Amino acid sequence: MRTEKKLISAEYLSRLNKSPFFLVVDYRGLSVGQFTELRRRLHKAGAEIHVVKNNLFRMAAKEAGLVDLSGTLTGQLAVVTGRKDVASAAKVIKAYQSEFEKPKIRFGYLGSKSLTADEVRTLADLPSIEVLQSKLLGLLQAPAQKLVALINTPGLQLARVIKARSEQTEPAAAEPAAVATEPVQPA
Repeated sequence: MRTEKKLISAEYLSRLNKSPFFLVVDYRGLSVGQFTELRRRLHKAGAEIHVVKNNLFRMAAKEAGLVDLSGTLTGQLAVVTGRKDVASAAKVIKAYQSEFEKPKIRFGYLGSKSLTADEVRTLADLPSIEVLQSKLLGLLQAPAQKLVALINTPGLQLARVIKARSEQTEPAAAEPAAVATEPVQPA
């Protein structure tokens, strides 16, 4: 293999090793401007897209320990990788595809599991990892909040009763006491 091809294959291997996922898309029909816009949107989502040479990518995937991609890499393909969650990258591709009918999702990998195009689209419909984490945290905090409210309730009720009782007795204490005066008897 020529030196240039070895360098390109090593670059592909490096991207695959750094990313927990990759998505393969057919970018045929996208103009340079559209591809640049897709690249910009993916960058905001923490992902990147690169056009690949099919044979070199196949070798890099095999070297990375993924299943053999023989026969699945045909046509004009680009690979989306990223360090964040796969759902955000899949959302960007799905949204872009709904706008321009391109690129077509071919397949993907999450960890060592192969994903079909339909599974990638399903991932795109999931909420982001941050939303899922906040929902989980809310679920974990709810029982603790209920427990605190339950423990505080008797004390709060007692405090309200004492306050109400003190408000009932305060007006009588605030009125000036009538001074009893006896008629003065002349001496």
